[in-house]
Amino acid sequence: MFIDEAEIEVEAGAGGDGCVSFRREKYVPRGGPDGGDGGRGGDIILLADPHLTTLMDFRYKTRYKAERGGAGSGSTRKGRNGASLTLRVPVGTLVYDTETGDLLADLARPHQKFVVARGGRGGRGNAHFTTPTRQAPRLAEKGLPGENRRIRLELKLLADVGIVGLPNAGKSTLISRITAARPKIGDYPFTTLVPNLGVVKYQEHHFVVADIPGLIEGAHEGAGLGHQFLRHVERARLLLYLLDVSPFTDTPPLQAFETLRNEMEQFNPDLLTKPALIALNKIDTLHDRAELQPLIETLSQQGYEVIPISAYTGEGLEVLLARLSQWVAQLPPPEPLLEPHPEITRPKRQPVRVVRAEDRFIVEGDLPREIVQITDLNNAEALQRMQRRLRGLGIFRKLEQMGAQEGDIVQIGEVELEYTPDPS
Repeated sequence: MFIDEAEIEVEAGAGGDGCVSFRREKYVPRGGPDGGDGGRGGDIILLADPHLTTLMDFRYKTRYKAERGGAGSGSTRKGRNGASLTLRVPVGTLVYDTETGDLLADLARPHQKFVVARGGRGGRGNAHFTTPTRQAPRLAEKGLPGENRRIRLELKLLADVGIVGLPNAGKSTLISRITAARPKIGDYPFTTLVPNLGVVKYQEHHFVVADIPGLIEGAHEGAGLGHQFLRHVERARLLLYLLDVSPFTDTPPLQAFETLRNEMEQFNPDLLTKPALIALNKIDTLHDRAELQPLIETLSQQGYEVIPISAYTGEGLEVLLARLSQWVAQLPPPEPLLEPHPEITRPKRQPVRVVRAEDRFIVEGDLPREIVQITDLNNAEALQRMQRRLRGLGIFRKLEQMGAQEGDIVQIGEVELEYTPDPS
């Protein structure tokens, strides 16, 4: 089954918790703190796999989670880093953030990797918190949660040649003659409901051909599944317009050509700037080949090279393949829409801000949220350290200025705390 769109949720692994531990050895009665750090959580990585042609796997499983980091232990042993999870996608996959709509990556080259969600940092063990005045700290940090995001995957096939034409123009027959692909062929509209890819081997050249399902008038607005298929034309390096010239066609060749060009222009005007050839198909049905001359002259005057063929009998295919091969050899590879980076650029930190809601005060900002996330709320020393750090951010002062009273609810991230006036 060909699937070219999928929406999934990815969650990187949380960092492991730091450890509270003290040396316990014979003849060392006052062993110091030796709690180790937690391991880092695993990342979620997207990998462009040249052997895949569909996003079908993501239709049946839509949530993916990497392994969390291991907890630290005594003797300053660091916890094991969580295993990253690699998701394989076809080459040509675009990655969008569902919430913002931003394009995050364009995996246009084989074996490209993109870290779409990063694992959380591991918490520090109590060995980190020793000071001259506090030589036996009994606190450690909790690991930070991994990044969680919802992404939309959109596949745009990477083909050297994109064959476009109205339904029943003979695209499937042509691709079955020039490649090893065996698409479904029938004498009725929309036989092809999915794009077909095939590799052409002509002399010493190899190139990929995509049979784009038949476009109809209104395709740019989604008619005839047009939206799903027009996107695949965007990545083709060369277009081949296939026009039916048989006396049995319902649409005259020139009218069919204008319909195709209009639909592609409405979808993306840049499509009309792509290099293109025109193949006049089904010439085996004509009694007099001279009837083609006015049509060839009209299309040639518009700047197109025109090649008469019969995909059914094979007539003219040698000439067509030779010209396609020459064009593909001269054209540069398609440029990615966005050069992928090993990791998503870290966004600017959200500034600290205190706002008043109906029944609580809400503290916003990345840093206070992180301070609360790494704090063991059941540990008295850890709570004191959290309060000192929040005080240093000016949060207590701001709450006092806003009229907070003892016992009011203060929410930081997902944690609700009771406000106690700053004794200092």
